[in-house]
Amino acid sequence: MSAYLSRQRRRWGAAALAVATVATGLAVAAAAPAAAAVLPNGFRSVGYLPSWSGSVNSVQYNKLTHINYAFALPNSNGTLQAVPDSGKLSSLVSLGHSNNVKVSLSIGGWNDGNDSAFESLAASSGSRTTFVNSVLSVLNQYNLDGVDIDWEYPDPGTSGNNYTALMQQLSNALHGQGKLLTAAVVSEGGTANGVQPAVFGYVDWLNIMAYDGGSPHANYDWSIASANFWKSRGLPASKTVLGVPFYSRPGYLTYSQLVALDPANANRDCTTVNGTQECYNGIPTIKRKTQWAMANAGGIMNWELSQDTTGSTSLVSAIYGVATGGGTTPPPTGGTGPITGIGGKCVDVASASSANGTAVQLWTCNGTNAQSWTVGSDGTVRALGKCMDIAAAGTANGTVVQLYDCNGTGAQGWQAQSNGTLRNPASGRCLDATGPSSADGTRLQIWDCSASSNQVWHLPA
Repeated sequence: MSAYLSRQRRRWGAAALAVATVATGLAVAAAAPAAAAVLPNGFRSVGYLPSWSGSVNSVQYNKLTHINYAFALPNSNGTLQAVPDSGKLSSLVSLGHSNNVKVSLSIGGWNDGNDSAFESLAASSGSRTTFVNSVLSVLNQYNLDGVDIDWEYPDPGTSGNNYTALMQQLSNALHGQGKLLTAAVVSEGGTANGVQPAVFGYVDWLNIMAYDGGSPHANYDWSIASANFWKSRGLPASKTVLGVPFYSRPGYLTYSQLVALDPANANRDCTTVNGTQECYNGIPTIKRKTQWAMANAGGIMNWELSQDTTGSTSLVSAIYGVATGGGTTPPPTGGTGPITGIGGKCVDVASASSANGTAVQLWTCNGTNAQSWTVGSDGTVRALGKCMDIAAAGTANGTVVQLYDCNGTGAQGWQAQSNGTLRNPASGRCLDATGPSSADGTRLQIWDCSASSNQVWHLPA
């Protein structure tokens, strides 16, 4: 929970949040009367826009289906506090609708860890009714398409029962008027049980806040496991929207700041800033998560839009590109043969041993099975019946590469990049010949991607 607390503490209140308003993740958005911007199979691309950060004129409306405006706050009697920067919300709705994008109001947020208003209003039928009427009033006032409930977080037991009752009442009222009802939920853990499976039938979808966890932050395997956790509880795939961060941890630097520091950061998941390793999701990982969501979920959500870049490094563009069938360069698959690198040497399994932990190294090409690699459609690189693996699933520069039983973990995932590098998304680093050296026996490792001569590999056709 501490990860969520530190994240969410920045999510409300502070128009003064500056860079740290990277506060983090939320819930999701709307699709109601008219058809939203269309992506294949009803796929949703949902972005949050805070009241305190970002311009409505900078949003890439043509690449989104839904936008959530964050946040309005409830009172304990079920009424709503005034919408912050109501002029911004009005402009967002106008621009969104003119671009066929649905706009919802997100209610709640971290609010300094104080969810007492939600607890109180949900505890009685009278205040629940007041809340539902307040929500309908503000939706009609601003011509909104739905509401996103970001109660962080109902606890298992009485609190969870009251949350279920509130969501049922909201569902009946909102769906009766063709409005959307969505909610933001924690990525995993015991707190998730406060959102009872009955809620799955009341919402149009849930936004899984799959960030502020995992090591490195929001890595692919951990994030997919978060979504699968909810699916295992009975959430339909079509109502599972996977959240992705547009910021780093531990420093809460925005993705746009990271790219401004070094454009190469757009294709990394970790980078060092002022001596601290900051981890986030770069373009390759965002694309990979979107590919998974296209096959296994109902959409992608981001926190938040003002943290993105524009142009070729935009993460919103990366999501859109994958969702529309473009913007991806899948690694070669099915090819078997040698992988050559610096000095024309071959990637080699030391002593042709298939034992777990055997070193992967450079060696003079000799045509043996120890140098015959298969690049799989699953992102693995295999030889002698085993996978090229990062020792102990390490993510630090200099972690060695070895042969190991194939196990489907992020330590065995490799993505061929257009510049010739082989990138491991879990670490954000590239396959690298130590040194740089082309001497026989040079151990392969992972290192910050630079496309230098000791990181350029020629894969089998």
